[in-house]
Amino acid sequence: MRDFAYEAMVQKLLSLELLQQLTAIHECKGRQDLFLEANRDELQPLAEVALIQSTGASNRIEGIFTSDQRLKELVSHKAEPHNRSEQEIAGYREVLATIHESYPYISLSPRVILQLHRDLYSFSGSSQGGSYKDADNMIAETDAAGKQRTRFGPVPAFQTAEALEALCASFNQAWQEEKIDRLLLIPLFVLDFLCIHPFNDGNGRMSRLLTTLLLYKAGYIVGKYISLEMIIENSKETYYEALQASSTGWHDNQNTYAPFCSYLLGAILKAYREFESRVEYLGAKKLSKTERIKALLDQTVGIITKKEIMTRCPDISKITVERTLSQLLQSGLLIKVGQGRNTGYVHKG
Repeated sequence: MRDFAYEAMVQKLLSLELLQQLTAIHECKGRQDLFLEANRDELQPLAEVALIQSTGASNRIEGIFTSDQRLKELVSHKAEPHNRSEQEIAGYREVLATIHESYPYISLSPRVILQLHRDLYSFSGSSQGGSYKDADNMIAETDAAGKQRTRFGPVPAFQTAEALEALCASFNQAWQEEKIDRLLLIPLFVLDFLCIHPFNDGNGRMSRLLTTLLLYKAGYIVGKYISLEMIIENSKETYYEALQASSTGWHDNQNTYAPFCSYLLGAILKAYREFESRVEYLGAKKLSKTERIKALLDQTVGIITKKEIMTRCPDISKITVERTLSQLLQSGLLIKVGQGRNTGYVHKG
């Protein structure tokens, strides 16, 4: 059985790169905490957008899709799911909302993980929700020729319950002792959870939900305002490469956590920096909405899309964004590139 001796693992893990990432995130957290004390109400538009983005991105990573409009309606409780994909999206929405609202009261244990997995499938009527896998599973990848090969063989089904019990016990002990930075403990746990792969389906989504839960419990609530899932989706290849690099030798306690830790800490740091960038535009209330869009375009190097503008300025309506872009195009201050969904804009200033 795999050993989860986190204190010994961390002694081998720490490097200058990881220490720099941890320090940068701690500094960002401090700035965010100060901002939240005085401006929490102003961030509601960011929270609403992040909830939609996180729900959509985490499901898309697993090949579960719906239209942007349907996604928004499902997350906003303005529509009922029409098919299997939308049922799974609605389930993710529910679990993520539970974490947002109740994270101080949610402990990490196999029982709680099973309950969250049950709720993930609460709309699908699937009997697998809330149950460990009943057969061995493999993590496979498909090459350019369409051939599948096994990338990693997780813990066998008959050892799953025991492995998850041991993982949670070791993690909770390290968490309470606080000898290890809790921020560093989180990617260690997430990697081990993915290597156990305790469910027939939903392991990736559960890993991202548990990442959010543990970050919140450690005081890092950036995921409420910036979608960490979308950052992972946009760097999916790097995510899988880091996961593979850190899982090699896992069963024999010979793996290195460094690649996955570096990846996940990098994603968290990117989320904090994105938060600071968006807050800058939210805070520019003395400017009109049109002026805020112009300021954003003026400070953007390269191409920016309409969707990116709406994400950066979530309190500005689509109609206002489109009207401003049209005015700037007519005045010659913008260049339009691409067509259809790939349309982007470049500022000529």
